Amino acid sequence: MSKESLVNLLERCIQLKSHESGKIVHARILRTGFSSDTFLCNRLIDFYSKCSDITSPRHVFDSMLRRDVFSWNAMLGSFCAANDLEDAYKLFDKMPERNVVSWNSMISAFVKNGDDLMALDFYTAMIWEGFLPTRFTLASVLSACGALLDAGLGRLCHGLAVKIGIDRNIYVSNALLSMYSKCRCVEDAVKAFAGLEEPNEVSFTAMMGSLAEAEKVEEALEMFKLMHRTRRICIDAVSLSSILGVCARGGIGESDFSDANDRPSVRLHGQLIHSLSVKLGFESDFHLSNSMLDMYAKNGDMANAETLFHRLSVPSTVSWNIMIAGYGQIYRIDKAAELMERMICCGCEPDEVTFINLLFGCIRAGDIVVGRQVFDRMTCPSLTSWNAMLSGYSQVENHDQVIMLFREMQLRNIKPDKTTLVVVLGSCAAMELLDFGKQVHAVSQKFELHGNLYVGSALISLYSKSRKMETALFIFHSLPELDIACWNSIIAGFSFNHLHEEAVVFFNLMRRKDVFPNEFSYATLLSCCAGQSLPSQGRQIHAQIVKDGYMDNIFVGSALIDMYCKCGGVDEARHIFDSMPSRNTVPWNEMIHGYAQNGRGDEAVRLYNDMIKSGEEPDDITFVSVLTSCSHSGLVDEGLKIFKSISVVYKVEPLLDHCTCIIDALGRAGRLHEAETLITKMPYKDDPVIWEVLLSSCRVHTDVPVARRAAGILFSINPQNPTPYVLLANVYSSMGRWDDATAVRELMTDEHVGKEAGYSWM
Repeated sequence: MSKESLVNLLERCIQLKSHESGKIVHARILRTGFSSDTFLCNRLIDFYSKCSDITSPRHVFDSMLRRDVFSWNAMLGSFCAANDLEDAYKLFDKMPERNVVSWNSMISAFVKNGDDLMALDFYTAMIWEGFLPTRFTLASVLSACGALLDAGLGRLCHGLAVKIGIDRNIYVSNALLSMYSKCRCVEDAVKAFAGLEEPNEVSFTAMMGSLAEAEKVEEALEMFKLMHRTRRICIDAVSLSSILGVCARGGIGESDFSDANDRPSVRLHGQLIHSLSVKLGFESDFHLSNSMLDMYAKNGDMANAETLFHRLSVPSTVSWNIMIAGYGQIYRIDKAAELMERMICCGCEPDEVTFINLLFGCIRAGDIVVGRQVFDRMTCPSLTSWNAMLSGYSQVENHDQVIMLFREMQLRNIKPDKTTLVVVLGSCAAMELLDFGKQVHAVSQKFELHGNLYVGSALISLYSKSRKMETALFIFHSLPELDIACWNSIIAGFSFNHLHEEAVVFFNLMRRKDVFPNEFSYATLLSCCAGQSLPSQGRQIHAQIVKDGYMDNIFVGSALIDMYCKCGGVDEARHIFDSMPSRNTVPWNEMIHGYAQNGRGDEAVRLYNDMIKSGEEPDDITFVSVLTSCSHSGLVDEGLKIFKSISVVYKVEPLLDHCTCIIDALGRAGRLHEAETLITKMPYKDDPVIWEVLLSSCRVHTDVPVARRAAGILFSINPQNPTPYVLLANVYSSMGRWDDATAVRELMTDEHVGKEAGYSWM
């Protein structure tokens, strides 16, 4: 058999990856005396490598009498294909001669193995040795740049590609698009795409992904339309899956048909693409079906998601997970939990993603009890699951459980990350657990996370709220860099500790460092001005807020209203309130409270009525503010009407604060018997505070019978509480009944009730 025949047979075996047939050809080569032929040996190495035979290529290579650069490259390619980078590196180092293929093999292998830094080091060495990159080189190097988010080196590669004339090659162009997309350089990606003479489906898909990542959803949809209109482009399942991912960004709450500008909504686009996929015959594509399912679920359209889910012949774990996440997103934890049970019954084993989706749904819905049950079912919870559970407890202010769960993490040797420490430090600050917070601080140092900006900011808050401003300042100055969160934490710390001047100094220092304040910065500083009653300083900050464009922010607007009201500028506060483009409950509450603070009860009640007419539902703070206004302004009947509406209209039980306000209003108006009767009907009739308010009012109106009854109830609730004794004695003293007042004080002595001595701040 001739050499040409053997070459042809071997090439056929390589094409078919037919290992057994190739070994027969190898045996024929040995029998016919061609085993010393370099070309045939090179092809044998390539054949065994393509058939995933790890040992045979090395035997062929070691037995070769003469090796050329192709032999070395074939063996190098075999090591790289087997992901044996250690032997590949050793062989590369021994090569007597290298060409571009040698370098490309190593660079490509490092990229596939995720060692992008080593790939770039090899690329740099290749350029230094005088080799010009090929399209394959740049495709791998640009992939490494994208993975490392190194847009600078990516642009240098782009420039070199232009210089050597391969920038318009479709492989290089698509690699450039992908690199710019991953580095969030959407403008560069658009320019690169515009330079393509004939973009293919990969180019369009990469460009759609880039625009979607930059939140340019409309532009991504337009790109798909352009792709659809380009006749030579074949829309495949990958393209459809990519654009469905864009449509999944529509979000819950979006209109089904059109947006604010009467353009088709993203959700409607998703439905149209679903129709197109059916028309093109991709309805049975499982990956695409999951993409459609994900699109409907993320848009909150669970009806269509259910329809599609039931059409799947055998739903995969991914399909079940999408549905569970979808119901969790719309707070239907019952449905999400039911789906998980159905999933198990159908023989599909839940994975970690299943549990995390259900756990996140519980946390989002505030159902911490069910969330903990889900968490406890996990055999080996990931750090993400631990953090989700910690965050859930923190959201409902169950800080004890945060601390206990963190201790359990430590017992299980679970290494925390920045999210873990931030949540736990927040709970330590809320509970004023400085000693435990110091232990968490030590943990952050152990794992070298104390220099992280988020952890540093949480540490500043902890020490600030523990009134350790010197330590907070030390941490602030020791951070390697400072972002707005760190500045806000230290400014808030000064404000919390009533160091208002220092807060203003640091705010000004922050601006000089070219760190621009956000809404939290301004709200904190306005709180300082309100605390010191500095309207002039507040007006300067107001001017800066206008300049920086934060006047439409509800958070900042509410802080401005509060500042002006506390400084006596109620009319200025009302002007800001009226000029707000949108309002939630907070600015309404601030303005009503401002009127109450400044003795303008009539206007507070009118504003409360305006709030009701606007459709904004009052909350607990609203009721406290308006009832306080009624109390201080003598609007008792109006107050009673509002108090009754809490339970009758809004179907909620009045809180103790609401009851105290209305009793205070009745007491101030001298309607003590009515107040006493109302207390007996309240769920808080055994709370001492509400009776103390009534007893205090008896002194003003000299009503001894009511005073004695109120005092008697307080004595029975807590005989050792000195307050009712003092208040009752004061009632007698105000009427000149000194013997009775003395008798009350003697009773205090007999009952061994002590009264704390007052002291002056002066």
